[in-house]
Amino acid sequence: MTSYRLPNRGRVDHNKTVRFTFDGKSYDGLAGDTLASALLANGVHLMGRSFKYHRPRGVVSAGSDEPNALMGTSRGPGRFEPNTRATIQELRDGLEATSQNRWPSLAFDLGSVNDRLGSLFSAGFYYKTFMWPRAFWDRVYEPIIRNAAGLGVSPTEPDADRYASRFAHTDVLVIGAGPAGLAAALAAGRSGASVMIVDETTECGGSLLSEPSITIDGKPSWNWLAAAITELASLPNVTVMTRTTAIGYYHQNLVGLAQRLTDHLAAPPNGAPRERLWRVRAREVVLAQGALEKPLIFDGNDRPGVMLAGAAQTYLHRYGVKVGDRPAIVTAHDSAWFAAFDLAEAGAKVVAVVDVRPTVDRALTDRARALGIETLLGHTVTSTSGRLRVKSLRVNRLESGKVGAPRSLSCDAVLMCGGWTPSLHLFSHTKGSLSWDDKLKAFLPGKKTEAVHIAGAGRGLWGIAAALNDGATAGAQAARAIGRDASAQAYAAAADRTGRGVTLKELSTDRNPATAKAFIDFQNDVTAKDIRLAVREGMRSIEHVKRYTTNGMATDQGKMSNINGLMIASDALGKEPPQVGLTTFRPPYTPTTFGTFAGYHQGSTFELTRKTPIDPWAEAHGAAFEPVALWRRAWYFPKSGEDMHAAVGRECRATRASVGIFDASTLGKIEVVGPDAVTFMERMYTNAWAKLGVGRCRYGLLLGEDGFIRDDGVIGRLAADRFHVTTTTGGAARVLNMMEDYLQTEWPDLKVWLTSTTEQWAVIALQGPNARKLLEPFVEGLDLSEASFPHMSVATCKVAGFPARLFRVSFTGELGFEVNVPARHGRALWEKLWEAGQQYNICPYGTETMHVLRAEKGYIIVGQDTDGTLTPDDAGLNWAIGKAKPDFVGKRSLSRPDMVAKGRKQLVGLLTDDPKIVLQEGAQIVADPNQPKPMTMLGHVTSAYWSEALGRSIALAVIADGRARDGQTLHIPIPDRTITARVIKNTVFYDPEGKRLSA
Repeated sequence: MTSYRLPNRGRVDHNKTVRFTFDGKSYDGLAGDTLASALLANGVHLMGRSFKYHRPRGVVSAGSDEPNALMGTSRGPGRFEPNTRATIQELRDGLEATSQNRWPSLAFDLGSVNDRLGSLFSAGFYYKTFMWPRAFWDRVYEPIIRNAAGLGVSPTEPDADRYASRFAHTDVLVIGAGPAGLAAALAAGRSGASVMIVDETTECGGSLLSEPSITIDGKPSWNWLAAAITELASLPNVTVMTRTTAIGYYHQNLVGLAQRLTDHLAAPPNGAPRERLWRVRAREVVLAQGALEKPLIFDGNDRPGVMLAGAAQTYLHRYGVKVGDRPAIVTAHDSAWFAAFDLAEAGAKVVAVVDVRPTVDRALTDRARALGIETLLGHTVTSTSGRLRVKSLRVNRLESGKVGAPRSLSCDAVLMCGGWTPSLHLFSHTKGSLSWDDKLKAFLPGKKTEAVHIAGAGRGLWGIAAALNDGATAGAQAARAIGRDASAQAYAAAADRTGRGVTLKELSTDRNPATAKAFIDFQNDVTAKDIRLAVREGMRSIEHVKRYTTNGMATDQGKMSNINGLMIASDALGKEPPQVGLTTFRPPYTPTTFGTFAGYHQGSTFELTRKTPIDPWAEAHGAAFEPVALWRRAWYFPKSGEDMHAAVGRECRATRASVGIFDASTLGKIEVVGPDAVTFMERMYTNAWAKLGVGRCRYGLLLGEDGFIRDDGVIGRLAADRFHVTTTTGGAARVLNMMEDYLQTEWPDLKVWLTSTTEQWAVIALQGPNARKLLEPFVEGLDLSEASFPHMSVATCKVAGFPARLFRVSFTGELGFEVNVPARHGRALWEKLWEAGQQYNICPYGTETMHVLRAEKGYIIVGQDTDGTLTPDDAGLNWAIGKAKPDFVGKRSLSRPDMVAKGRKQLVGLLTDDPKIVLQEGAQIVADPNQPKPMTMLGHVTSAYWSEALGRSIALAVIADGRARDGQTLHIPIPDRTITARVIKNTVFYDPEGKRLSA
């Protein structure tokens, strides 16, 4: 096996060998290698297959913009990851890597037949092909598409790794640790400001790591770099974080960071997290992300061995790897010439430098001649050859804009450079505007929306000296913006490689345009021809072109393809690039693992399980539990030998016969306080609140702007300026967010304060004919008689010596009270009531019994009996709308034609013809069970229970024109039979007169 490793070059450890495998074959690398550099050192260029055509692909870049070298990597059981970028994955002992998107092997992939059929897979082929005949969709098209979809193989085992998360605040956050970022961090750090500087690679330096020949202030660049890192490490106010990618830039200078902690370790410490998500709030941000090298667009530019010239320079200087013995350089920019010089000085026989420009700086051609490199100015590349690795390059002289006679150059690598594009993804996340620079032919940062400074190549400044000085200025400005005394040091760089170039759309070809393939998006196999076809077929917006062709939709998010695609689209449209614009960049900046976002929330902690203060008592007394929103709630309390049905029946009987005790602590509770509290409540809820007396309660109904039911609950007025609002268990956060949104954006003039008190109050519900007798001896200073404390009253008092808010409310139809006490007293009060209630045969009941009891009374549960499309009238709650109110949230929508049209689904009751049959919730309802399939569904069952009080089953359902169907028999098909049931428009099944509320 030929080795392309150069002895004693690069920043890798030549004394430490690392063993790894690729597609089952064992290789040697060095400590400090990436997977990509180690494979290149072993002469391996073929690393993957493209998505659509399954063409052989090799590494193109040396960073996170890599579109081709995506692999599956494994670190043991439960530690397999697809689509790992080989250019980012650090080498470690025992690393197992496998190629993707090929069968049966990488070198011989049967899927490559798609390449031969390329004319059938042009842009938008799926929109045109899979529309006809429609009968083929289910049986033919969909299975094929599903099998072909996706890149890589999903893990099949649970993730064995741990992930962490952390919050941080800093004065200055510097993103990018190249020359601009380092200078910015030094300037800000020296001022005393707290500074965080992050970089996605393994070490700081950026382009300096590929430029060892440059000197900065008289020092070799690597010596200057070492001194800068040492100084930053010595400053206690500066934090340097490598292996950390800034994945998203959000409002008010919040930046998300994904830090890789242990992926590079062969044996991570026990329990150490794999990755950590940082949420960093910075007072000032400096973006020093540099620029991305653009590939050239020519026929065959995707073969293994064709890569970016800057990447070849990185592999040479950083990893000591020569990407080829006989490389050829194709360029439209000066920077690729320096790559040619460095490779020649490292022992490579550079075949030629092919530059599309007719003239370049004479110093470049003179140095090339001195190194024995042929220069072909005013030449273009028309194709490459080679099956699994490039073997030759076809070049032609450009004569008066036309392609001249071809010439073949034998080579084993092609290094291309189409210039550089400022990296503006993170800046775009902030909705900052971009401005087109016609001289640079690039977008630059425009109007800012955040406290941000852009430095170096990110704003179109080329060269080390320019980046250093601009970074120092940005860092000093950021420090001064927060009140620090900071100055910008001036830097000088010798042998600086500034360079200039031209921007091209695509290189000409002398082949048949129908068979030529010049790729723009390497991963998705989007060609220049596809972009032009999209324009011809009517795509005028760059966003439409993107979706029609999938250009820029690969895992690199268009870092390598967007600008080239834009230039070709603008040419095809006959418009200037700024008139066409760029597609939207969205977080995350690079693909990020789900584990990083989940952090600690995995396994048993994936969702927080909230428990009430009374939960331990319920567990000790044998309760079965169910999850409700984020809470664990007692479902029912089975006695020995009881199943759920028997336990719930017993609880229902006991509560209606004497008294039941229920833990209602999970109800959402919001304190609405302020001089304008009444006005706020009038606007938020459908009901009228101005005339509600202090000490009285009212059912409150909350709608969205669309007029549909969002939440409900009982609301008590504690004072002229104070309301105790209850919400559904699952709706607490949603309702508070909705209230805050309106208060802050629609009615900021209102003097109202909102406070979540859900966890501040434990709530004990006593329901049943003996509820008053049980509670009365514990209440101090309050008369609980019917005359003094009627239904829907609220008062502040003491219960068993504990401060309390006492509500006379019922969700069962029985005489009922809800006692709110501070959460720390909840269990103590429960136990006192439980002990005293023994004389009344008190019965604890759970959520299932609560559901049955409320359904017998026709009380709805939002989210179960509503589905986001029911209006108050649909749910039979028109009585809850304040008729004289001028406005409330959702009022205008209630009068829209569709909201009052006939045929809307309405909540009604259902009684099965066979009273013993309990319907299934969610079951569909039809008028005629013998109609052809697919049947016309009238609605569905929302709630269904066995009622002990009625001795039969009951159900609630939403049915089209439900109330008009009173008395009709409808049908509920289930897998083994069809059930018949009668519609009743009155949903109150039990005690319709409500006499028991005052028992």
